[in-house]
Amino acid sequence: MKATPYEILVRPVITEDSMSGTARTEPQYVFQVAMRANKVEIARAVELAFGVRVKSVNTLHQKGKVKTMRRRTGKRPDIKKAFVTLEAGQTIDLF
Repeated sequence: MKATPYEILVRPVITEDSMSGTARTEPQYVFQVAMRANKVEIARAVELAFGVRVKSVNTLHQKGKVKTMRRRTGKRPDIKKAFVTLEAGQTIDLF
């Protein structure tokens, strides 16, 4: 997949649980990424976009929930999350 870092990294996931990993000695950040992106492409995209060194990448496919509204049933889209662990001393300023 030949894509720019901004096509691979859809958005950061900013929740209380996902931001708790940023205070560790090796900080961990969570991003929603393109479904077809692999771990190598995700690591390269984070390094290019934020200028940091990536130690490891773990990915997760999250199935979309089935929701009912006004007697109609629909489904939220499936998403892919990437848990990116940085080298010690590296940080990303998301705010």
